[in-house]
Amino acid sequence: MFIAVFVGMVCNNNNKAYLVLSTGEVFEGKSFGAAGCVSGEAVFTTGMTGYLETLTDPSYYGQIVMQTFPLIGNYGVIPSDFESTRPSLSGYIVRQWCTDPSNFRMAGDLDAYLKKNGIIGISGIDTRRLTKIIREHGVMNVRIISVPENNEIDQSTDEKLLLNNPVEKEKLLKSIKAFEVKNAVVSVSPKRENRKENGKEDRRSGRTIVLWDFGAKKNIERELLKRGFDVVSVCAQTSAAQIIALNPAGIMLSNGPGDPAENTEIINELKILCSKKIPIFGICLGHQLLALSQGAATEKLKYGHRGANQPVKELKTGRIYISSQNHGYTVVPESLTGGAEVSFINLNDQTCEGIRYKEFPAFSVQFHPEASAGPLDTAFLFDSFMKLIDTKEF
Repeated sequence: MFIAVFVGMVCNNNNKAYLVLSTGEVFEGKSFGAAGCVSGEAVFTTGMTGYLETLTDPSYYGQIVMQTFPLIGNYGVIPSDFESTRPSLSGYIVRQWCTDPSNFRMAGDLDAYLKKNGIIGISGIDTRRLTKIIREHGVMNVRIISVPENNEIDQSTDEKLLLNNPVEKEKLLKSIKAFEVKNAVVSVSPKRENRKENGKEDRRSGRTIVLWDFGAKKNIERELLKRGFDVVSVCAQTSAAQIIALNPAGIMLSNGPGDPAENTEIINELKILCSKKIPIFGICLGHQLLALSQGAATEKLKYGHRGANQPVKELKTGRIYISSQNHGYTVVPESLTGGAEVSFINLNDQTCEGIRYKEFPAFSVQFHPEASAGPLDTAFLFDSFMKLIDTKEF
């Protein structure tokens, strides 16, 4: 009975689509979401649930995301679960998508949502095999070519050229390899200046947190508001002087996409803020930028950490937590100065997952304490931020 129900739920779209890897391999699948062609950096995420949070996480800007879990979309589209107003990823890869989702909160299905937002997808490919390729080769560029039934897409994307014309295929591979994720933070950070997140002036608590938004997930704001803070979000181009003028009790450095070292202006402004000894908490990209501002280095991981099941160890206590992660870069521990120490490590590969600073009130983590992994294993870090603000001790 279960098998019959399962088969009835999966995609039956017969429109062809292709996934072309920069190595030359071609996967044939079915069109899903919007039609067209798109290049991006292929990454995989291992979460069994949370596909809506994945789709709306700005940290995926410029990337084509593959879900390793085989059935995606079974609880539909639920706007209250979004981490941002719209998707920032370039494309989407799934094994199967659910055509008949069921959830009392849903407001539509996944295929319609992707079409509405112009996200090109492909389904029906061997995602297990593709995951193994990325794990062995490392993150690579790919292109999705989604061919509609009437085949109105440019002739260069035709199946025969892809599979049987070596000259045209070589041109295509050259184009795919040339793709780069650039200006990622500027592309996803809000284009507006300061905005209050908790509304009316008469509700102000007197403790303002400036959320420096590099592509922030909504749940970071929610966790701060839950603890009684007034949250003012500022865009990535905001200067240190403008942040200081807001008289913040603390500064939250958000997650975001791209190569952290690319953000030289933000790093320079962050140096100024650190010298003012305002309490700072950094998450993901914010963690990397804070380290870079103090002279540390970052490096790109082979295939990154993406999923809701990453084990991390707190060195101070020896306790192990399950964390949610989404990053392709890491801070190099050996590059830290004497004023900083590693506070968390990843138990899978021993990479840096957290840093505590000794010369000014700040700490940061590479994982996402707001993302309900475990499900609440590391949410206490927001309480640690409150303590840091109240006592200047951590």
